[in-house]
Amino acid sequence: MSLIHATAIVDGKAQIDSTVKIGPYAVIGPHVQIGPNTQIGAHTVVEGHTTIGSDNRIGHFASVGGAPQDMKYRDEPTQLIIGDRNMIREFTTLHTGTVQDQGITRIGHDNWIMAYVHIAHDCVVGNHTIFSNNAQIAGHVHVEDWAILGGMSGVHQFVRIGQHAMLGGASKLVQDLPPFVMASGDNASPHGLNAEGLKRRGFSAESIAALRQAYKLLYKQDLSFEDAKRAIMQLSSEKKSESVEASEKLTIFHDFIAASQRGIAR
Repeated sequence: MSLIHATAIVDGKAQIDSTVKIGPYAVIGPHVQIGPNTQIGAHTVVEGHTTIGSDNRIGHFASVGGAPQDMKYRDEPTQLIIGDRNMIREFTTLHTGTVQDQGITRIGHDNWIMAYVHIAHDCVVGNHTIFSNNAQIAGHVHVEDWAILGGMSGVHQFVRIGQHAMLGGASKLVQDLPPFVMASGDNASPHGLNAEGLKRRGFSAESIAALRQAYKLLYKQDLSFEDAKRAIMQLSSEKKSESVEASEKLTIFHDFIAASQRGIAR
């Protein structure tokens, strides 16, 4: 039996693995590539220069690879690249990139993307992230591995969200959210370390304790931003003899905030 429903419209130029399942009334465009064991739900449209890896599950009525919602876009052949083993639920919208950036929107592996999520042009999403229902990220946003976005949260364009960070539901994020930190509100402000999440992901007690110290240096000690960065880097050096893992996590924390262009959520 064919794995493509008889009512689906699949362009003859599309490159579709023989194990791909495509549901009723789905539409697949000519520049689409879909890897093994991926499933496309009913009424979903996959268009543009879109590459989808293996073992993905894309729900009903999703819009994948649509043109960017950018008034500068002039039909350039930009791309959407999706990795492997992602769950992408109903009514999600995932757009291709723009030539004003790298021209590619990227989604990594093992992500859980719930219903009505919007991932705009030129975004970069890492691995193992969770986007709760109706989370929305604007263009050029970077979301690092293991980050979690709460339902109905909104993220301003060009913002970065660090690894293992957590943004609460119905929050507005307009500045960078450092790794390992929880934030919520309008505008989102920090509410401590994501300690429980770090424990679940196997972080050592030493690493979590060190990150708590770094959080206090950044947010609780009334230090200037420059002084806080220096203090966190010094702490990383001091911890190296006790725990290489803790020192590495502190360096990640420091390097993220040091590279911020928009400033960090405070």
